[in-house]
Amino acid sequence: MKISVLSDGGWGTALSVLLCHNGHQVTMWGPFPEYLAEMARTRLNDKFLKGVALPAELEFEADLGRACAGASILILAAPSQYMRSLLERLKPLPRAGDLIYLNVAKGIEVGSCKRMSELVEEMLGPVRYVVLSGPSHAEEVGRLVPTAVMTASKDAAAARAIQQAWMNEFFRVYTSDDVIGAELGGSLKNVLALAAGVLDGMGMGDNTKAALMTRGIVEMARLGQALGGRAETFSGLSGIGDLIVTCMSRHIRNRHVGEELGKGRKLEDIQREMGLVVAEGVTTASSAYDLARRAGVETPIIDEVHAGLYENKDPRRAVRDLMLRDAKPEAHSG
Repeated sequence: MKISVLSDGGWGTALSVLLCHNGHQVTMWGPFPEYLAEMARTRLNDKFLKGVALPAELEFEADLGRACAGASILILAAPSQYMRSLLERLKPLPRAGDLIYLNVAKGIEVGSCKRMSELVEEMLGPVRYVVLSGPSHAEEVGRLVPTAVMTASKDAAAARAIQQAWMNEFFRVYTSDDVIGAELGGSLKNVLALAAGVLDGMGMGDNTKAALMTRGIVEMARLGQALGGRAETFSGLSGIGDLIVTCMSRHIRNRHVGEELGKGRKLEDIQREMGLVVAEGVTTASSAYDLARRAGVETPIIDEVHAGLYENKDPRRAVRDLMLRDAKPEAHSG
Protein backbone atom coordinates (compact mmCIF):
# COMPACT_ATOMS: atom_id res chain seq x y z
CA MET A 1 0.00 0.00 0.00
CA LYS A 2 1.00 3.63 -0.46
CA ILE A 3 0.38 5.37 2.86
CA SER A 4 0.88 9.07 3.57
CA VAL A 5 1.57 10.28 7.11
CA LEU A 6 0.45 13.88 7.53
CA SER A 7 2.61 15.13 10.40
CA ASP A 8 6.28 15.02 11.32
CA GLY A 9 5.55 14.63 15.06
CA GLY A 10 6.58 11.72 17.24
CA TRP A 11 3.42 9.64 16.78
CA GLY A 12 3.36 10.02 13.01
CA THR A 13 7.06 9.14 12.91
CA ALA A 14 6.59 6.01 15.04
CA LEU A 15 3.77 4.81 12.79
CA SER A 16 5.91 5.48 9.72
CA VAL A 17 8.64 3.22 11.14
CA LEU A 18 6.08 0.50 11.85
CA LEU A 19 4.52 0.71 8.39
CA CYS A 20 7.90 0.62 6.63
CA HIS A 21 8.66 -2.50 8.66
CA ASN A 22 5.48 -4.02 7.20
CA GLY A 23 6.68 -3.31 3.65
CA HIS A 24 4.38 -0.41 2.76
CA GLN A 25 5.41 2.59 0.66
CA VAL A 26 5.32 5.39 3.22
CA THR A 27 5.59 9.14 2.61
CA MET A 28 5.78 11.67 5.44
CA TRP A 29 4.60 15.26 5.07
CA GLY A 30 5.13 18.03 7.61
CA PRO A 31 4.55 21.78 7.79
CA PHE A 32 8.26 22.71 7.87
CA PRO A 33 10.12 21.79 4.63
CA GLU A 34 13.54 22.49 6.11
CA TYR A 35 12.93 20.02 8.92
CA LEU A 36 11.73 17.35 6.50
CA ALA A 37 14.98 17.84 4.58
CA GLU A 38 16.95 17.47 7.80
CA MET A 39 15.17 14.20 8.66
CA ALA A 40 15.76 12.89 5.14
CA ARG A 41 19.47 13.66 5.50
CA THR A 42 20.07 12.47 9.08
CA ARG A 43 17.43 9.68 9.18
CA LEU A 44 16.47 10.92 12.65
CA ASN A 45 13.61 12.94 14.14
CA ASP A 46 15.39 14.10 17.26
CA LYS A 47 12.98 16.98 17.81
CA PHE A 48 9.98 14.71 18.41
CA LEU A 49 11.22 11.09 18.65
CA LYS A 50 14.81 11.12 19.80
CA GLY A 51 17.01 8.10 19.18
CA VAL A 52 14.78 6.21 16.74
CA ALA A 53 16.46 5.49 13.40
CA LEU A 54 14.24 6.20 10.39
CA PRO A 55 14.13 3.51 7.68
CA ALA A 56 16.01 4.23 4.47
CA GLU A 57 12.84 3.59 2.46
CA LEU A 58 10.79 6.25 4.29
CA GLU A 59 10.15 9.14 1.89
CA PHE A 60 9.66 12.81 2.75
CA GLU A 61 7.58 15.28 0.76
CA ALA A 62 7.07 18.96 1.57
CA ASP A 63 4.28 19.47 -0.99
CA LEU A 64 0.99 18.24 0.50
CA GLY A 65 -0.60 17.46 -2.88
CA ARG A 66 2.35 15.34 -4.00
CA ALA A 67 2.53 13.64 -0.58
CA CYS A 68 -1.11 12.54 -0.85
CA ALA A 69 -1.16 11.63 -4.55
CA GLY A 70 -1.93 7.95 -5.12
CA ALA A 71 -2.21 7.08 -1.43
CA SER A 72 -4.62 4.38 -0.25
CA ILE A 73 -4.54 5.67 3.33
CA LEU A 74 -4.00 9.20 4.66
CA ILE A 75 -2.93 9.24 8.32
CA LEU A 76 -4.22 12.37 10.06
CA ALA A 77 -1.54 12.75 12.72
CA ALA A 78 -1.60 16.50 13.39
CA PRO A 79 -2.53 17.59 16.95
CA SER A 80 -6.29 18.03 17.30
CA GLN A 81 -6.15 21.84 17.52
CA TYR A 82 -4.37 21.95 14.12
CA MET A 83 -6.60 19.38 12.47
CA ARG A 84 -9.09 21.88 11.03
CA SER A 85 -6.35 23.76 9.16
CA LEU A 86 -4.93 20.48 7.80
CA LEU A 87 -8.36 19.36 6.60
CA GLU A 88 -8.88 22.76 4.96
CA ARG A 89 -5.73 22.11 2.91
CA LEU A 90 -6.87 18.57 2.04
CA LYS A 91 -10.33 19.65 0.90
CA PRO A 92 -9.41 20.74 -2.68
CA LEU A 93 -7.10 17.79 -3.36
CA PRO A 94 -8.34 15.00 -5.67
CA ARG A 95 -9.09 11.75 -3.90
CA ALA A 96 -10.10 8.24 -4.84
CA GLY A 97 -13.49 7.03 -3.66
CA ASP A 98 -11.95 4.21 -1.63
CA LEU A 99 -9.37 6.42 0.14
CA ILE A 100 -9.28 5.80 3.90
CA TYR A 101 -8.68 8.64 6.36
CA LEU A 102 -7.09 7.26 9.52
CA ASN A 103 -7.15 9.64 12.47
CA VAL A 104 -4.54 9.07 15.18
CA ALA A 105 -4.93 12.41 17.01
CA LYS A 106 -6.40 12.20 20.52
CA GLY A 107 -8.22 15.40 21.28
CA ILE A 108 -11.42 17.45 21.02
CA GLU A 109 -11.50 20.79 19.20
CA VAL A 110 -11.74 23.77 21.53
CA GLY A 111 -14.80 25.96 20.99
CA SER A 112 -16.77 23.61 18.76
CA CYS A 113 -16.18 20.64 21.12
CA LYS A 114 -16.10 18.44 18.01
CA ARG A 115 -14.49 15.05 17.96
CA MET A 116 -12.14 14.45 15.03
CA SER A 117 -14.69 12.32 13.13
CA GLU A 118 -17.19 15.19 13.36
CA LEU A 119 -14.55 17.63 12.18
CA VAL A 120 -13.58 15.43 9.22
CA GLU A 121 -17.22 15.10 8.17
CA GLU A 122 -17.74 18.86 8.46
CA MET A 123 -14.67 19.67 6.37
CA LEU A 124 -14.57 16.79 3.85
CA GLY A 125 -18.10 15.41 3.81
CA PRO A 126 -18.80 11.67 4.06
CA VAL A 127 -15.52 9.76 3.68
CA ARG A 128 -14.12 6.39 4.78
CA TYR A 129 -13.00 7.29 8.29
CA VAL A 130 -11.20 5.17 10.88
CA VAL A 131 -9.81 6.15 14.28
CA LEU A 132 -6.86 4.36 15.90
CA SER A 133 -6.59 4.43 19.69
CA GLY A 134 -5.16 2.53 22.62
CA PRO A 135 -2.11 2.37 24.94
CA SER A 136 0.59 3.16 22.41
CA HIS A 137 3.08 5.92 23.08
CA ALA A 138 5.44 6.73 20.23
CA GLU A 139 8.68 6.07 22.10
CA GLU A 140 7.91 2.34 22.29
CA VAL A 141 6.02 1.86 19.01
CA GLY A 142 8.94 3.44 17.14
CA ARG A 143 11.25 0.87 18.73
CA LEU A 144 8.87 -2.00 17.86
CA VAL A 145 7.98 -2.80 21.46
CA PRO A 146 4.92 -5.14 21.52
CA THR A 147 1.75 -3.03 21.61
CA ALA A 148 -2.01 -3.61 21.23
CA VAL A 149 -4.45 -0.99 19.92
CA MET A 150 -7.93 -0.78 18.44
CA THR A 151 -9.45 0.78 15.35
CA ALA A 152 -13.04 1.97 15.15
CA SER A 153 -15.11 2.78 12.10
CA LYS A 154 -18.68 2.64 10.84
CA ASP A 155 -17.11 1.12 7.72
CA ALA A 156 -16.18 -2.42 8.80
CA ALA A 157 -14.13 -3.04 5.66
CA ALA A 158 -12.07 0.10 6.28
CA ALA A 159 -11.38 -0.95 9.88
CA ARG A 160 -10.25 -4.38 8.67
CA ALA A 161 -8.01 -2.80 6.02
CA ILE A 162 -6.23 -0.81 8.70
CA GLN A 163 -6.01 -3.89 10.92
CA GLN A 164 -4.39 -5.92 8.15
CA ALA A 165 -2.00 -3.15 7.09
CA TRP A 166 -0.73 -2.54 10.63
CA MET A 167 -0.65 -6.00 12.23
CA ASN A 168 2.68 -7.73 12.88
CA GLU A 169 4.50 -9.46 15.73
CA PHE A 170 5.02 -6.10 17.45
CA PHE A 171 1.64 -4.43 16.85
CA ARG A 172 -1.72 -6.12 17.44
CA VAL A 173 -4.89 -4.40 16.23
CA TYR A 174 -8.51 -5.05 17.22
CA THR A 175 -11.58 -3.60 15.49
CA SER A 176 -14.77 -1.93 16.70
CA ASP A 177 -17.63 0.14 15.33
CA ASP A 178 -17.78 2.48 18.35
CA VAL A 179 -16.17 5.59 16.89
CA ILE A 180 -17.57 7.87 19.60
CA GLY A 181 -16.29 5.72 22.45
CA ALA A 182 -12.86 5.27 20.86
CA GLU A 183 -12.41 8.99 20.25
CA LEU A 184 -13.61 10.04 23.69
CA GLY A 185 -11.56 7.36 25.46
CA GLY A 186 -8.41 8.48 23.66
CA SER A 187 -9.10 12.14 24.40
CA LEU A 188 -10.43 12.15 27.97
CA LYS A 189 -7.62 9.99 29.32
CA ASN A 190 -5.21 12.86 28.55
CA VAL A 191 -7.07 15.06 31.04
CA LEU A 192 -6.76 12.37 33.71
CA ALA A 193 -3.07 11.96 32.87
CA LEU A 194 -2.58 15.62 33.78
CA ALA A 195 -4.21 14.89 37.13
CA ALA A 196 -1.98 11.83 37.63
CA GLY A 197 1.08 13.93 36.91
CA VAL A 198 -0.02 16.55 39.42
CA LEU A 199 -0.23 13.83 42.09
CA ASP A 200 3.30 12.72 41.20
CA GLY A 201 4.56 16.28 41.34
CA MET A 202 3.07 16.75 44.80
CA GLY A 203 4.62 13.50 46.02
CA MET A 204 1.33 11.67 46.54
CA GLY A 205 1.34 7.87 46.79
CA ASP A 206 0.28 4.79 44.87
CA ASN A 207 -3.04 4.68 46.74
CA THR A 208 -3.88 8.17 45.53
CA LYS A 209 -3.06 7.46 41.90
CA ALA A 210 -4.97 4.17 41.96
CA ALA A 211 -8.02 6.01 43.28
CA LEU A 212 -7.67 8.65 40.58
CA MET A 213 -7.42 6.09 37.78
CA THR A 214 -10.29 3.96 39.06
CA ARG A 215 -12.68 6.85 39.56
CA GLY A 216 -11.32 8.45 36.39
CA ILE A 217 -12.39 5.57 34.16
CA VAL A 218 -15.87 5.73 35.76
CA GLU A 219 -16.01 9.42 34.90
CA MET A 220 -14.79 8.83 31.34
CA ALA A 221 -17.37 6.11 30.77
CA ARG A 222 -20.19 8.16 32.29
CA LEU A 223 -19.51 11.13 30.03
CA GLY A 224 -18.75 8.90 27.05
CA GLN A 225 -22.03 7.01 27.32
CA ALA A 226 -23.97 10.26 27.67
CA LEU A 227 -22.43 11.37 24.38
CA GLY A 228 -23.22 8.12 22.54
CA GLY A 229 -20.28 5.80 23.28
CA ARG A 230 -20.65 2.26 24.61
CA ALA A 231 -19.69 1.22 28.13
CA GLU A 232 -17.55 -1.73 27.00
CA THR A 233 -15.30 0.53 24.91
CA PHE A 234 -14.17 2.30 28.07
CA SER A 235 -13.27 -1.05 29.61
CA GLY A 236 -11.03 -1.85 26.65
CA LEU A 237 -7.83 -0.62 25.00
CA SER A 238 -9.10 2.87 24.19
CA GLY A 239 -10.42 3.34 27.73
CA ILE A 240 -8.76 1.70 30.71
CA GLY A 241 -5.81 0.52 28.60
CA ASP A 242 -4.88 3.97 27.36
CA LEU A 243 -5.60 5.47 30.78
CA ILE A 244 -3.15 3.10 32.49
CA VAL A 245 -0.24 3.83 30.18
CA THR A 246 -0.90 7.58 30.10
CA CYS A 247 -1.08 7.91 33.87
CA MET A 248 1.90 5.66 34.59
CA SER A 249 4.50 6.15 31.84
CA ARG A 250 7.43 8.54 32.13
CA HIS A 251 7.28 9.04 28.35
CA ILE A 252 3.86 10.73 28.37
CA ARG A 253 3.87 14.50 27.85
CA ASN A 254 0.47 15.04 29.51
CA ARG A 255 1.63 13.33 32.68
CA HIS A 256 4.86 15.36 32.49
CA VAL A 257 2.95 18.66 32.29
CA GLY A 258 0.85 17.62 35.29
CA GLU A 259 3.94 16.68 37.28
CA GLU A 260 5.51 20.08 36.67
CA LEU A 261 2.24 21.78 37.68
CA GLY A 262 2.21 19.68 40.86
CA LYS A 263 5.69 21.00 41.66
CA GLY A 264 4.31 24.53 41.53
CA ARG A 265 5.43 25.64 38.06
CA LYS A 266 3.27 27.80 35.80
CA LEU A 267 1.62 26.26 32.75
CA GLU A 268 2.93 28.90 30.36
CA ASP A 269 6.51 28.24 31.49
CA ILE A 270 6.12 24.49 31.03
CA GLN A 271 4.65 24.89 27.55
CA ARG A 272 7.36 27.36 26.55
CA GLU A 273 9.99 24.84 27.60
CA MET A 274 8.29 22.08 25.56
CA GLY A 275 8.42 24.16 22.38
CA LEU A 276 6.48 22.56 19.53
CA VAL A 277 5.71 19.40 21.51
CA VAL A 278 1.95 19.40 22.26
CA ALA A 279 0.23 18.07 25.39
CA GLU A 280 -3.30 17.43 24.10
CA GLY A 281 -4.78 17.21 27.60
CA VAL A 282 -4.37 20.94 28.24
CA THR A 283 -6.83 21.96 25.52
CA THR A 284 -8.96 18.83 25.89
CA ALA A 285 -9.59 19.74 29.54
CA SER A 286 -11.43 22.83 28.32
CA SER A 287 -13.44 20.92 25.71
CA ALA A 288 -14.25 18.06 28.10
CA TYR A 289 -15.44 20.51 30.74
CA ASP A 290 -17.72 22.18 28.19
CA LEU A 291 -19.03 18.84 26.89
CA ALA A 292 -19.89 17.70 30.42
CA ARG A 293 -21.82 20.93 31.03
CA ARG A 294 -23.75 20.50 27.79
CA ALA A 295 -24.54 16.85 28.58
CA GLY A 296 -25.46 17.54 32.22
CA VAL A 297 -22.93 14.95 33.42
CA GLU A 298 -21.09 15.13 36.73
CA THR A 299 -17.30 15.06 36.16
CA PRO A 300 -15.56 16.04 39.42
CA ILE A 301 -12.01 15.11 38.35
CA ILE A 302 -12.25 16.84 34.97
CA ASP A 303 -13.73 19.86 36.74
CA GLU A 304 -10.77 20.07 39.13
CA VAL A 305 -8.24 19.73 36.31
CA HIS A 306 -10.04 22.51 34.46
CA ALA A 307 -9.99 24.68 37.60
CA GLY A 308 -6.26 24.11 38.04
CA LEU A 309 -5.43 24.96 34.42
CA TYR A 310 -7.82 27.83 33.80
CA GLU A 311 -8.80 29.20 37.23
CA ASN A 312 -5.41 28.91 38.97
CA LYS A 313 -6.77 26.61 41.66
CA ASP A 314 -4.18 25.19 44.03
CA PRO A 315 -3.78 21.43 43.36
CA ARG A 316 -3.70 20.53 47.07
CA ARG A 317 -7.01 22.24 47.54
CA ALA A 318 -8.34 20.35 44.50
CA VAL A 319 -7.33 17.01 46.05
CA ARG A 320 -8.93 18.00 49.36
CA ASP A 321 -12.16 19.05 47.64
CA LEU A 322 -12.36 15.73 45.79
CA MET A 323 -11.77 13.75 48.98
CA LEU A 324 -14.41 15.70 50.93
CA ARG A 325 -17.22 15.40 48.39
CA ASP A 326 -20.52 14.04 49.71
CA ALA A 327 -20.34 10.38 50.75
CA LYS A 328 -22.11 7.99 48.39
CA PRO A 329 -22.14 4.32 47.26
CA GLU A 330 -19.41 3.35 44.78
CA ALA A 331 -22.01 2.51 42.14
CA HIS A 332 -23.57 5.97 42.41
CA SER A 333 -23.59 7.90 39.12
CA GLY A 334 -21.35 10.66 40.57
